[in-house]
Amino acid sequence: MTLEISITEKAAKKVRDYAYSEGMDQYGLRVAVKGGGCSGLTYVLSIDKEALPEDRVVMDQGIQIFVPKKSYVFLAGTVFDYSDGLNGKGFVFNNPNAKTACGCGTSFSV
Repeated sequence: MTLEISITEKAAKKVRDYAYSEGMDQYGLRVAVKGGGCSGLTYVLSIDKEALPEDRVVMDQGIQIFVPKKSYVFLAGTVFDYSDGLNGKGFVFNNPNAKTACGCGTSFSV
C-alpha cells in the first residue's frame, strides 16, 4: 500500500474551479479527519491560502494538499475523487485505512 495521498484529475478540476470562483490564486486543499459522524471519524475539507507549520504538503495534479500531521496516519494511501453520478455529487474518499464507513461516505472507522 502506498502512503501517499493523491487526487484524481476530476477532483482537482473541482478544487481549481471552486478556488477560481472565490477569487483565490494561491490555495491548497486542506484534508483532515476529526472525531464524529456515525462511524467514529469524519472527513474535513476546506480550501486554504497556505499550509500551516504542522501540515504535511503533498502535490498532485497541480493541487497542493495540506494534511495535518495528526490526520495523516488516517489518510495515508487515500485517493480523493469527485462523483457527479446519480447517487449524489461530491468528493469521494477512497481510503484503504477505513474498515467501515457510513452510508453517505463522510465518516469512517479504522
